[in-house]
This record gives sequence, C-alpha cells and structure tokens, in this order.
Amino acid sequence: AFAYAEPQARYTWQDLKTTAKKDGAGYVLNGHKAVVIGAPYATHLIVTARTGGGQRDAEGVSVFIVPKGAKGVTTRDYPTVDGFRASEVTFENVALGADALIGSEGAALPLVEKVIDEAIVATCAEACGVFRRLHEGTLEYTKQRKQFGQPISQFQVLQHRMVDMFIQLEQSISMTYMADIKLADSDHERAKGASAAKVQIGKAAKFIGQNAIQLHGGMGMTDEMAIGHYFKRATMIENAFGSTDHHLARYEGLSLGKAA
Repeated sequence: AFAYAEPQARYTWQDLKTTAKKDGAGYVLNGHKAVVIGAPYATHLIVTARTGGGQRDAEGVSVFIVPKGAKGVTTRDYPTVDGFRASEVTFENVALGADALIGSEGAALPLVEKVIDEAIVATCAEACGVFRRLHEGTLEYTKQRKQFGQPISQFQVLQHRMVDMFIQLEQSISMTYMADIKLADSDHERAKGASAAKVQIGKAAKFIGQNAIQLHGGMGMTDEMAIGHYFKRATMIENAFGSTDHHLARYEGLSLGKAA
C-alpha cells in the first residue's frame, strides 16, 4: 500500500513531517500517514519520508519500502464510505536497512508525482465506468417508475437532464483518453493532462451522481440499491489524489508557468 498522505499536507505531496534519519548504514523512520488505502490487506508499505531539507521543500523527499509487521509500525484500520478499507499508520523509531530505500536519496519527488499522475488517470478510467452505471441505472429506473399514468422517462425535462448526464460521461471518457496518451509525454504535459482530466471527472462525479440520486428519489441512497454504492464511490473519486479545485489550480499554474 502507498503511504504518502499526511493530515497537514492536503494535496502537497512534498509537505512531509515523516522523517527518515540516517543511522549507520540504515535509517530510523518516524511519522504518521493518513488514509492509506489498502493498508489493512498489505504486507508492505511504500512510504514517503523526508531525509533532508525543510518540511515543504521539493528536495529531500525519499521513498522506502517498509514491512507492515516491522517493530514500531502501528495501524488503525477502518472502512471508507465507498466500502474500501484504509489505515492510519504510525511509525515510531522504525529501523530500516539501506536496502529499504527506493531510488536515490532525497530525489524522489518527481517519481512520486509521476506515480500519482498515473494513479489519477487509472482512477479517471474507473470513474468513467461508475458514471456509465449511474447513467444506465437511472435510465432503467425512469422507464419503470410511473407518475401521472406514464413512465417518468417520458417527461421532457427529465429527458434533458439524462442527456446532460450522458454528455458529462462522454466528455469524461474523452478527457481520460487524452490524459492516458499524455502519460508518455514530458513531465509538464503529463501533469497538465492528468489535472485536466481530474477536473472534468470531479465535475462529472458531482453532476451525474447527484442527478442519479435525485431521479431515484430518497431510495437511491439506500444500501439495497446499487445506485447508492456507485454514488458513494463517485463521491470518493472526486477527492482522490486531489480535489477538483486543487487540480484546476494546478492546471492553471502549469499553463501559466506559475506554481499551483
């Protein structure tokens, strides 16, 4: 499991209070990682830690692989809203050998950003599937639900709304394809593509999800209906690896040559 997020950092991946200090040939790891998805099932954790520089410096970020059962590693496991499981992970004087270091010491931020951009694109692809199921489920339901003696799918205003949901889905698919293609480009273009796609996915998640629930009525949020589970997953995806506002600011910064 990838343990990279910290409570104070928001979406600034180099903002690290977790430290790995040299100790002979190895390191001593201390710190806390938040919402580590998949950690309850993992045997090892891939951990970002600061080996030099200030708390928010781009330089001095390193990555380590840490056995979850190592002395000094404690976890608090819990379910997430969408049915996944995550952990709060604490490291207290965890002794690591030199072979625990992944890549070069203090120069891991570009690798971390690349991996997270790839994860963003993969998550966008998953989101497209979620949006399709939300849209299809809503179409099916509105053909069955009757009001005033006819299916509510016959009401023009609801037809317009479902068409708008479909447009958001198709735009999300196109933006995900674009971001996937740009993964092979320069770091700058890759980052722009990932953020642009994530902005579209975030907006679509809110629009498609909320309209799917509204057209189902209150029963749409019940655990008995699949639509409620897809909505919860869409809600989590909207903020995974950076919120819509964060990626809009990041895209603006990359486009205008300013730091986001």
